[in-house]
Amino acid sequence: MTPSQAHAFARSDRTAVGVWWWTVDRWILGVLALLIGIGVLMSFAASPAAAVRMNIGDPFHFAVRQCVFAVVSGGILLTVSMLEVKGIRRAAFFIWTAMILVMIALPFIGHTAKGAVRWIQIGGFGFQPSEFMKPALVVLVAWMFAEGQKGQGVPGVSIAFLLYAVSIGLLLTQPDVGQSVLITVAFGAAFWMAGVPMSWVMLLGATAVAGLSSTYFLLPHVHARVDKFLSPDTADTHQVDRAAEAISAGGLFGRGPGEGVMKRHVPDLHTDFIYSVGAEEYGLVFSLLLISLFAFVVIRGLYRAMKLSDPFEQVAAAGLFVLVGQQAIINVAVNLNMIPTKGMTLPFISYGGSSMLAMGLTLGMALALTRRRPGAYVPPEGLAKAGAFA
Repeated sequence: MTPSQAHAFARSDRTAVGVWWWTVDRWILGVLALLIGIGVLMSFAASPAAAVRMNIGDPFHFAVRQCVFAVVSGGILLTVSMLEVKGIRRAAFFIWTAMILVMIALPFIGHTAKGAVRWIQIGGFGFQPSEFMKPALVVLVAWMFAEGQKGQGVPGVSIAFLLYAVSIGLLLTQPDVGQSVLITVAFGAAFWMAGVPMSWVMLLGATAVAGLSSTYFLLPHVHARVDKFLSPDTADTHQVDRAAEAISAGGLFGRGPGEGVMKRHVPDLHTDFIYSVGAEEYGLVFSLLLISLFAFVVIRGLYRAMKLSDPFEQVAAAGLFVLVGQQAIINVAVNLNMIPTKGMTLPFISYGGSSMLAMGLTLGMALALTRRRPGAYVPPEGLAKAGAFA
């Protein structure tokens, strides 16, 4: 190794990559790389059984595609994490606008699957615009809240609610209740962290609960899933039952790599129920480690966000980490039969191109916002001061 190579990332290195390396959170970056690697490993475990169930000749069809998605997602994550704050705002605006336009066109050009129109088929790839709209919306909402705090006549809160309403309205027409819940929770978190009075937060929460409850009566598939969860004896619970058996069969240390049996009987095992595949083959220890990795990313990310002094960066970064954390919680909870089934992927672990690439975008934005910048940090005394909008 030459001296120049040895000092390629010295603290004095002022190149774009050198500055990025010393300002990005390398702990989060390392854990994300580990999660992506685990996702590839799990895809090789689940791919043969999934290929057989779907009559695909190549047993590693999904594993190979997951490897490609992982590489592209990693590239997106690294590239976006190098952007400056202004670049993140601009990217969020253009991505949200583009994805909203695509979602408007879905009824005419979309692909119908399982009674929903959420994807566009591009060759052999199913593109789901709502996955990319989520992080862009969180950033735009945080931006509008921050502009509203400045008191310069910008109706930031009103614009934020309009962006949220447009996004939720289009999601419910697909319909996609799960993504709507994710966005609502992230929006509510941003609403609270921006320093909005608690009475407003409680009003938003009550409205969200009422809206979610109404989907039980308005959307037949939501009604069916809730009834199945509340009355398992009177409904077909094959999916969650097989997942529970797989998790139970794994014991403490699992059956061993590739030795899982229940994955042959679990529908959507390579996507929504990949957690149960890992639990059967690698056991409880692996399951807890996986949960701990997600917890580390979210908790450390929120801690970094709390230390930021800029209101926009605080709210946007925290909202993005909340988005990732709640998606992981929902997926694991479904696998453990703690909540009704929902087609929600486990970030970086489940098979899925749109999910994998969008997660790269989400956490790339979060890492960019939490990079160390001169004067960008204050002692962790909490997020934006309460009452900023009072």
